[in-house]
Amino acid sequence: MPHTVVHLMRHGEVHNPAGVLYGRLPGYHLSERGRAMARTVADHLVATGHDVTRVIASPLERAQETAAPVAAAFGLEVGTDPRLIEGGNAFEGRVVRADPASLAHPRNWPLYVNPLRPSWGEAYRTIAKRMADAVRSVLPDDEDGGEIVLVSHQLPIWITRLTVERRPLAHDPRRRECALASLTSLHFQRRRLVGMTYDEPAAALVADAQDVTPGTSSAAVNTGGTPAGGRTRSGTREHPPLPRETPTPPTAASALDDDHVADA
Repeated sequence: MPHTVVHLMRHGEVHNPAGVLYGRLPGYHLSERGRAMARTVADHLVATGHDVTRVIASPLERAQETAAPVAAAFGLEVGTDPRLIEGGNAFEGRVVRADPASLAHPRNWPLYVNPLRPSWGEAYRTIAKRMADAVRSVLPDDEDGGEIVLVSHQLPIWITRLTVERRPLAHDPRRRECALASLTSLHFQRRRLVGMTYDEPAAALVADAQDVTPGTSSAAVNTGGTPAGGRTRSGTREHPPLPRETPTPPTAASALDDDHVADA
């Protein structure tokens, strides 16, 4: 039966010495370690015999730069899909990790009216819908589609996973299993979802990286002004990752269907 795999790849580490919540802001490029992460994933896909036929990325620089070595490894050009972009966030541009108390300022109170939507950013349902559309748009109707790499961002990829697993879209960001340069892979037979896998080919590099939202990964929290290597000045992480939740395995009925996206 025709088989297609859609790899949702998160971008690599970003050069962000100030620890800014960059969101959709332009001008945020990969760090040298982030570029090495992208090359590592490309080498991994080639070495393990993957058949990548398309590489498509979010329009943001960090995603395009992550996609470039993957596409080059398979002799492909990088396509762009705006539906893969980072989620909108009202706190974009702030250094929230360095001054978390500022988030409690009364001027921010209206942003906390509905944490389930959430009221401080793009609705989770909207993210789920555009990501589902992006995934469905690369699925063939009949023939074997090979493997497609879609380079996106942590929140959209995690929302897609929650959708596939039929879990509530509102969540604790510290529990996101979506490390830098990770692969969340959706397996389809024709257009029917039959499985999902998760892999961190660049895990050795992630262990020394900084990330504004590390989730369950081994990266250190980027609070701004931390030394190279992603550690805090004490040489430890700001806090250990929370235990990972046990996911619900995807079923045929959870194949990014319109009804679930609409009701989530």
